Amino acid sequence: MSLKWVDVNDIAIELCDRFPDVDPMAVSFPDLYRWVMELDEFDDDPAHCGEKILEAIQMAWIEESD
Repeated sequence: MSLKWVDVNDIAIELCDRFPDVDPMAVSFPDLYRWVMELDEFDDDPAHCGEKILEAIQMAWIEESD
């Protein structure tokens, strides 16, 4: 399964698994962007990401980590 920018919840789950000790509230958007791009399952155009997508990923990650 490959992840796309629209797979916000699945990306959040992957980030939660990969960075269990990280507080998603403390992650900057540039770091979040880089971490998503580095996920093995991620396969989408880097240019298709914007602040709203990163914000949605961050919010989903916060919910996932609770």
